[in-house]
Amino acid sequence: MAQTAAPATAAVPAITPISLKAIAPWAVFFGILMFVLLYFVGAEQGATAVISGEGVHEWVHDGRHLLGFPCH
Repeated sequence: MAQTAAPATAAVPAITPISLKAIAPWAVFFGILMFVLLYFVGAEQGATAVISGEGVHEWVHDGRHLLGFPCH
């Protein structure tokens, strides 16, 4: 029982570029999200605090030190 296997020629799918118009809303969304995160990690304490108390400070305390922000 001899079988010969012919190599299958698979068509390579064409890669279509993603337009800037399609990426722009996502880039703006993630950019704003990153700035809000940076604010809470880097500046949410003291005179610039939006939320009163130490709750946010305690939640982001280790991340603050990891990124090099002084907090005490």
